[in-house]
Amino acid sequence: MAKYESKSLRNLAVVGHGGTGKTSLCESLLFVSGKSERLGRVDDASSCMDYEPEEQKRRVSISSAANFVEWEKHKINFIDTPGDSNFAYDIKCSMSVVENAVVLVDAVGGVEFQTQKVWELADEFNLPRIIFINRLDRERANFDTVLDSIKVKLKRKATPVCLPIGSEDKFNGLVDLVSMKAYIFSDNKGAGKVTDIPAEMKDDVKLMRDSMVEDIAESDDELMNKYLEAGELSDEELKAGLKKGVTSGSLIPVICGSALKGIGIAMLMDLVVSAFASPVDRGPMKGKKPGTDNVEERQPSEDAPFSGIVFKTIADPYAGRLTLFRVYSGKLDSDTPVYNSTRKITEKFGHVFFLEGKNQKQAETLIPGDIAGVAKLKETTTGDTLCYEKAPIIYEKVAVPPPIMSFAMEPKSRGDEDKIATSIHRLTEEDPTIQFTRNVETKEMILSGMGQVHIEVTIEKMKRKFGVEVNLNTPKVPYKETIKGKTNVQGKYKKQSGGRGQFGDCWIDIEPLPRGGGFEFHDKIVGGVIPGQYRPAVEKGIVEAAAKGVIAGYPVVDFKINLTFGSYHTVDSSEMAFKIAGSMAFQKGVMECQPILLEPIVNIEIEIPDEYMGDVIGDLNSRRGRVQGMDAKGSNQIIKGQVPLAEILKYAPDLRSMTSGRGNFTFTHSHFEEVPAFIAEKIIAAHKKEKEEDE
Repeated sequence: MAKYESKSLRNLAVVGHGGTGKTSLCESLLFVSGKSERLGRVDDASSCMDYEPEEQKRRVSISSAANFVEWEKHKINFIDTPGDSNFAYDIKCSMSVVENAVVLVDAVGGVEFQTQKVWELADEFNLPRIIFINRLDRERANFDTVLDSIKVKLKRKATPVCLPIGSEDKFNGLVDLVSMKAYIFSDNKGAGKVTDIPAEMKDDVKLMRDSMVEDIAESDDELMNKYLEAGELSDEELKAGLKKGVTSGSLIPVICGSALKGIGIAMLMDLVVSAFASPVDRGPMKGKKPGTDNVEERQPSEDAPFSGIVFKTIADPYAGRLTLFRVYSGKLDSDTPVYNSTRKITEKFGHVFFLEGKNQKQAETLIPGDIAGVAKLKETTTGDTLCYEKAPIIYEKVAVPPPIMSFAMEPKSRGDEDKIATSIHRLTEEDPTIQFTRNVETKEMILSGMGQVHIEVTIEKMKRKFGVEVNLNTPKVPYKETIKGKTNVQGKYKKQSGGRGQFGDCWIDIEPLPRGGGFEFHDKIVGGVIPGQYRPAVEKGIVEAAAKGVIAGYPVVDFKINLTFGSYHTVDSSEMAFKIAGSMAFQKGVMECQPILLEPIVNIEIEIPDEYMGDVIGDLNSRRGRVQGMDAKGSNQIIKGQVPLAEILKYAPDLRSMTSGRGNFTFTHSHFEEVPAFIAEKIIAAHKKEKEEDE
């Protein structure tokens, strides 16, 4: 492989809605550029980019993958990203380390939800972009309709730089509006044959070229003046204007084609090389001096101190941890100590390599703009900054979004609980959006993530990589029990069956505490009616009984106990007897104090397009939710409210269904409230039935 300077590198993310052909486009880039000898296909699992078994099974990308091609004396590094919002964090991390984006739009479906989301990310990172209308060879494909969809939904001026020849199954070529040449494609190798522009297209071609030239001229005052004077621009001036407009973001070129047929791929790579920003064009990267708020800058120069950021970690049970990173400044050789300024540690780098899908190509020296990997770093994880220790800097990392869906995990094999915890810990290194917790109250292992597909994929990976299998269940809601009334009650335990007996007798006052008050125990014994050594046993019995619950098996909270009276036997009394007596008194007393169930209430924020407001609010009300306010966010609305946790355990797929995949939400715990009587009765009845079955 030739050596490249940073100005000859082009870094881009291939993004778009699921099913638009992103991976097929990447495979075509490899094939048309000559890097791959055969065209990999997603459908027959021969793709170089979708190499994980879970991806091949589902025929979709679930993890970003990087590769590169060489084209016209440039090196194009590209990252193929997932199209499912379950993997939004991976998409965002990938987009955060590139200068450019190729946005795929389906020639039938037009601009879909995830396309709009990645477009917003491209705006957030200020990425120059090219729109590629893919799959024009499909039935019902329509270039003009999709172009209108782009202008309306993405709210940006999109400028076609080519037009399709033919449509649907007769689509076989392109007209390049810059060179004014037509190309017909007879195979998928991407080398079109130059031909005359079809006569029936000449009027449309002239109209679209005039529009394109005007858009390009508007990107530069000098070009605009020349265009107004001469009425035309040369090819070189058009290319220079295209680059200026694309890199500044004022111009969004649109090209079209078919990734599977290789149509438009060479034109895309030509445009990437001529119009996209290099690492040098994007200028310095800003960060902070560790431990301060002082802004530091690193120029994309080989002479600057080394710095970079980790954007992905892959957990491999055999090769260990693979760390993928982007170099922003300086040079890096293999077998070099590198400082991790995020964790304040030094890591020893072994061989560094360039990424080629599932394969790797050893690298001698890395320069600004390089996207590379290294194996077996001990502590470095996604989002960490790597740098030269004597010139430390910390770059801002992509924030990990909170999980929105949870499942309870049950091991298929006894004794696998520890294996589950270890395996999930390894997988969270790879994917920080996965969270593993143990719910002390429900005694369940909880796996949380960004959606059902996300969690199912994680379980499949755990089985494949670590040999651990689990069943997924809906998590139990961590209800609590409490009381509303007061009582004074006796607990008396007496057992005589030959030999030494058991005797414990206590009287307790029970009364409620304010919500969140917890548990209080007061020893009000006067004199020696219960000896001092037995009184703590009464409290212990009450605590244990409260933990098991009285009416539905959930912990009893927010109550106060006064130990007021009792009696004992000089021979038969013991700590155990008084512990049992305390437990008996408590259980009996709770039933006399209007016991109720409490349920967790969460604060929820739901972001949706305007047109779904009525449906979503109506659905939230049906879930016993309360809307507390609304805020506008661009063309979306954010509904703020409170809702019982029990009502949103499976809300993620329901919201996606209601909003055609365009809604998302987050929630946090707020407080506990009394469960309505008719629901509490069902919960208590279910507990009694379960208890009877166990007995």
